[in-house]
Amino acid sequence: MNRREFLRGAAAGAALSTAVGGFVPLYAQTKVRRTGLIGPGWYGKSAHFRLLQIEPVEVVAVCDVDKRMAAQAAEMIAARQKSGKAPRIFHDYRAMLKQEQFDIVHVATPDHWHALPMIAAVKAGADVYVEKPISVDVVEGQAMLAAARKYGRVVQVNMQRRSTPHLVEAKERVIKEGRLGKVAYAEVCCYYHMRNRSTAADTAPPEHLDYEMWTGPAPMRPYTPIHHPRGWRAFMEYGNGIVGDMCVHMLDMVRWLLDLGWPKQVSSSGGILVDKNSRANITDTQTATFEFPELPIVWTHRTWGTAPDPEYPWAAFIYGDKGTLKADVHKYEFIPQGKGEKLQGKALFEYDKYPEDETEKDLERHVASAMRRHWRNFLDMVDTRGRPVSDIEQGYITATSCILANVACQLGRMLVWDPEKGQVVGDAQANRLLARPYRSPWVHPDPRQV
Repeated sequence: MNRREFLRGAAAGAALSTAVGGFVPLYAQTKVRRTGLIGPGWYGKSAHFRLLQIEPVEVVAVCDVDKRMAAQAAEMIAARQKSGKAPRIFHDYRAMLKQEQFDIVHVATPDHWHALPMIAAVKAGADVYVEKPISVDVVEGQAMLAAARKYGRVVQVNMQRRSTPHLVEAKERVIKEGRLGKVAYAEVCCYYHMRNRSTAADTAPPEHLDYEMWTGPAPMRPYTPIHHPRGWRAFMEYGNGIVGDMCVHMLDMVRWLLDLGWPKQVSSSGGILVDKNSRANITDTQTATFEFPELPIVWTHRTWGTAPDPEYPWAAFIYGDKGTLKADVHKYEFIPQGKGEKLQGKALFEYDKYPEDETEKDLERHVASAMRRHWRNFLDMVDTRGRPVSDIEQGYITATSCILANVACQLGRMLVWDPEKGQVVGDAQANRLLARPYRSPWVHPDPRQV
């Protein structure tokens, strides 16, 4: 057995151990990995704390344009990491990457700030863990993928449904065992009342926030109390609405469960049909159809009214001629056609191993085990230089599909996608929308010149 065959076998063994809930590192880690966190807000801290739970990394730096948020994160990290040291605080990610050397950089900024720091980090020699969706436009995603491959870096996207224990179980017990039979249709949805309804007036940004840098390459909007922290998702300038925020998870989950690649075409319709008075400019109602060669997947979101299935307000429903699989972040159920065996599974809580999960502020407790496994998969692939379960290419496919849904909704027509060319077929207007204009002095990344 040569070294390459050994590494391949070891990677397979690690994947199996992850699937059954164990953590078995591929190699004893002799060097403490140096990590940096860009964007230590809600999800940045939440995800990075899961990394600290499974490996004694040293968080050497945090970067944020909010001085108060950065200082709080540094203090919390010092209390959690083995060395007890507080990471250095930076205001500009470029200075952070220039002054420190990193094994791993975690990009957890608002969506409009994912592309530039990620590309800069791989150029600096770091492997990267980036939050979803990878980008706010298609060309950003193409540049991120090109940079990861050019510089030979491992990039994991935090679409952690691919590492969720009960969903891994569903894939093994339901999908791979063929219990669904012929799968010909799937639905994904979100009926959370999550769209911001505020009519807050414009105001001056708080002194501890550099709003100019926070805005970065995005259009400069008047500041409102909605913007920061966490409220930026109300505005299309910084993301892709609920399709980009919530569909991206469920669409990716179904793609992974069913081993799907690119959709052939995408269509969508919707708008602000109910809540017309708030400052938010994202849709409150939208449907999208992703036509894959194997089957269509149909997305629906409404931020008003009730969910058709109250047990699964943010979920996927996969239909086969032998049964139906319902799946979300909390559980799954397989319902057979006729008198077959019903199956079900629930989210894994590990309070016996990680009691701090019970009291940590703002932690989504039902996904803590998934994030730990997602980090473990990433670390193992960093060691072997393999492709992680949520590799940047998978993040690019899913994010692009969702962005195309918004473009289709804006233009009011179906888009046919050519993944080889990275363009919409025969639609110059749609192709012009694949890259958003960047605000000066920021320059949009070019996949041909990363």
